[in-house]
Amino acid sequence: MSELSLLQCGLIALIFIWSGFVRSGLGFGGAVLSLPFLLLVDNSPLVYLPIIAVHLLFFSSLTVYLNNRKVKRQASETSSTSPSSISHLSTVDWVYLKYALGIIIIPKLIGVFGLITMPPELMSSIIFTIVACYALSYIFNRPFRSTSKALDIFFLMLGGYISGTSLIGAPLIIAVLITHVAAHQLRDTLFTLWFILVSIKMTAFVWAGIDLQLIYALMLLPCAGIGHVLGLKAHEQILKAETKVFFRILGSVLLVISGIGLGKVLLS
Repeated sequence: MSELSLLQCGLIALIFIWSGFVRSGLGFGGAVLSLPFLLLVDNSPLVYLPIIAVHLLFFSSLTVYLNNRKVKRQASETSSTSPSSISHLSTVDWVYLKYALGIIIIPKLIGVFGLITMPPELMSSIIFTIVACYALSYIFNRPFRSTSKALDIFFLMLGGYISGTSLIGAPLIIAVLITHVAAHQLRDTLFTLWFILVSIKMTAFVWAGIDLQLIYALMLLPCAGIGHVLGLKAHEQILKAETKVFFRILGSVLLVISGIGLGKVLLS
């Protein structure tokens, strides 16, 4: 990354602001909605994935901690809530989280091994292809939805595998959790799940001797922090707003970027 031009560094900084915004605003998308742009600036997936992972670990744990404190503080201010009930309040659905993890964990580990052994060009091609599929679902307003227990298991396993290879399995996993987790617990449950899954990936990176890019992760942390704060402010409005047009535009941009990126990889 030290060999990049000033323009490339500026673009990367802006992309990490965007990454922080969508992560805290939507509860997912820090990787899937920013990685294609990063790879278009510099096709180095094993450089950016550890940086995104470090940021996710930091901001997801911070957000869940602060949200739980906020909920318990608000509950303590109401006379109808007893101290024993307050201690059990949580913004995370731990029961369903444990169930989902039991299904995801093995495909996740298989995906992590694939990432470590896969050539960067092939990894980038897979990332661009997967993001293009997500983009089409956004454009045509056909988000992934699970309607049965069998589909739940399929989406969780596939999402776990994709998460293991590239950190972009969120849309498939969300398709399941959104039908089983209460809306007010969904974002923090997702953040907790991402924290656990990313911790596994980071452990594998260390084991495989992959550079975690900690210096660059620290340098880009303020950029992600700016986006994170903006995303927190926008979260409530995003929940209430009609987001179909936003996702259609976003899907169109992602489809173009993925097409360009895939073309560059194939022609290189």
